[in-house]
Amino acid sequence: MAFDTRLLSGLNVFVSVVEAGSFARAAVTLGLTQSGVSRSIQRLEERLGVRLLERTSKVMRLTEEGRDFHGKAMPLLSGLEEAADDAARASALVGGRLRVNVDPTFARLVLAPRIGSFLGAHPDLHLELVIRDQIGDLVAEGFDAAVRFGEPGPSTLIARRLLRTQVLTCASPAYLSQHGRPHTPRALSRGHECLLFRDPTTGAPFAWEFHQGKKRISVPVIGRLIVNDALTHLEACRAGFGVAQIFALGSTLDLASGQLVNLFPDWSDELFPLYAYYPSRHFLPNKVRAFLDFLTSSIDDLN
Repeated sequence: MAFDTRLLSGLNVFVSVVEAGSFARAAVTLGLTQSGVSRSIQRLEERLGVRLLERTSKVMRLTEEGRDFHGKAMPLLSGLEEAADDAARASALVGGRLRVNVDPTFARLVLAPRIGSFLGAHPDLHLELVIRDQIGDLVAEGFDAAVRFGEPGPSTLIARRLLRTQVLTCASPAYLSQHGRPHTPRALSRGHECLLFRDPTTGAPFAWEFHQGKKRISVPVIGRLIVNDALTHLEACRAGFGVAQIFALGSTLDLASGQLVNLFPDWSDELFPLYAYYPSRHFLPNKVRAFLDFLTSSIDDLN
């Protein structure tokens, strides 16, 4: 037989009446009217099919069935209260298991070098980072949060933007010495080898756009290499195989050392966002809140 969840509200009222010794005192404790308490007890008796309380204008006492029911119900009610307390304490602690779906680029460039400090600050936490290029079904797959590049699609998830990084068009000195330096973005469509990056949401390579303030231009480019890993993309560009559009995030040292050249500084206003996702903003567990705070502080350190 299926459990009637309406018994729980009636059970709480019944226990309060027994402990208070009267309907009137129980009503005050529960914040109900005396008639409301009486109706709740009556409905509980009807669902159970037994008389729990004998009451007159002067006396209220437990029936034999009521005494037996009270004795059996009290440990169950206490167990429910203990389970609720345990759940509340678990939510308040930064501990247990935290499972996060993370973009590969962000995981390698930002998280991996800093994750030790996060775990060191929370010794009761066990963190599982699942590194992949698609968010999938966050809730169905048991993730507490996700970190992804790109604008959010239609979803019931909460999306919190963490940063926006510039998109730079770069090549190595070796490539430029062999093929010449393109002086405008449109020159890339004339004989330059471009390294393409696969969009995980469509499966097709990202289109090449160039932003200068409010101006936008799209340039059709040719490339024989398509990758879906940002570090492989970057290494191929460093090695001189072609021109690549890369994030400013993680390329500062390459540009400062001259290992890579930003080809079009005047056309580098495109910004690509990074978002954190989680199922709900209500009753956010402390372990998720602590991870979001860690992400924010890690990104602040990059600036």
